[in-house]
Amino acid sequence: MPPSPNPFEGRDFAAVLFDMDGTLINSIPVVIRSWVQWAGEMGVDPRRLAGFHGVPARGVVEALLPAEMVDDAVARIEQIEVGDTAGITVLPGTLDALEVLTAGDPQHCAIVTSCTEPLAAVRIGATRLPVPAVVVTASDVDRGKPHPDPYLLGARRLGVDPADCLVVEDAPGGLEAGRAAGCATLAVTTTTDPADLLADAVVTDLGEVRFALDGGRVRVTTGVTRP
Repeated sequence: MPPSPNPFEGRDFAAVLFDMDGTLINSIPVVIRSWVQWAGEMGVDPRRLAGFHGVPARGVVEALLPAEMVDDAVARIEQIEVGDTAGITVLPGTLDALEVLTAGDPQHCAIVTSCTEPLAAVRIGATRLPVPAVVVTASDVDRGKPHPDPYLLGARRLGVDPADCLVVEDAPGGLEAGRAAGCATLAVTTTTDPADLLADAVVTDLGEVRFALDGGRVRVTTGVTRP
């Protein structure tokens, strides 16, 4: 956990780049259902799915199946996931954060997700999140997390320096991507043990964080106790 209540005291950012699944929304039930179904159809031992959280679907499939099966298998997992939104919920602090950071022009945040564009659209629609003007998906990059490309693209589309951004993530691979992009990092422990999260600050969820705009800059306070 962070060594002080607010490791970002005295620092501000041009923008915040949010991961989606596990950070803004809880989609774990549907993810497990979908991938277990997919594994059964593909003849993959479901235990081999462990350790891939935050990795784009294509990266998971490429690690598990022969190359000649990959395209069809990726299309199938997307079909399964797009068709199932039951049980997806918004995590604490998400709405407060997005309402602050999407207000006005320019906006000061983006969603950067390992979902494909169709899957991201379905999950955002199902949860009715306030949608930032910039949403980067796995469909937008050749290399997904843990490579820095998604976060670099998110910063570029916002017109800001990646080194002036804060990445918020729940997965080690996503944090690795954020660090590689040169961003500061904030981790939430919604899906991963804190000991496995290497970040500038670690919180339980966004309910422990307050985002505020000050002169066009984003100030971040951690260790917040909300009523």
